[in-house]
Amino acid sequence: MANMKLLAVFAVLQFLSLHLHVHGVSASAVSRAHKPTKPGGSGKCHISGFLHGVAGKCNREHGSDCCVAGHRYPQFKCSPPVSAETPAILTLNSFAAGEDGGGKSFCDNRFHKDSELVVALSTGWLRLDGTRRCNKMIRINGNGRFAMAKVVDECDSVNGCEAEHNFEPPCPNNVVDGSPAVWKALGLNEDIGEFKVTWSDV
Repeated sequence: MANMKLLAVFAVLQFLSLHLHVHGVSASAVSRAHKPTKPGGSGKCHISGFLHGVAGKCNREHGSDCCVAGHRYPQFKCSPPVSAETPAILTLNSFAAGEDGGGKSFCDNRFHKDSELVVALSTGWLRLDGTRRCNKMIRINGNGRFAMAKVVDECDSVNGCEAEHNFEPPCPNNVVDGSPAVWKALGLNEDIGEFKVTWSDV
């Protein structure tokens, strides 16, 4: 009888030991999975200031957002870090003469036809993150397709609300401003105005 009691106690102890061991592993795994990552300074990009809006003759083609007098618009002198799949907002812009792109392209001082695969990048991505991307090619992924486009202009994240920028506010810091040809290559309808994409250097 005593032997039977000892065997029963031993069995209970084995069960408890196994249960505690499995629970401990699970708790450890959960702890690792939900452990918050430490914030890194390199990935931060904060507003650097505000631009006071001035209204003017703004070409509203392609859904341009025109400045409102007295409104405060955020300015950025940086952009998010670039990777193999950099998240961005694709916007639509014409780089042709007399269209909503304003003046000649920043990188080559010329206009570009709507049939050309060209883009403008937010200021931080174009020239303030240590990599000069003027006249370089980038790859844009979106809508299950990709397009190779040449960087010809700056989507100015600091200046705006004047004739050179079509009286539009400064760009957000995460914009790839694509020509109609870029939108066509990605199979996108221009009427939507914006589309989430990723991009990378080539």
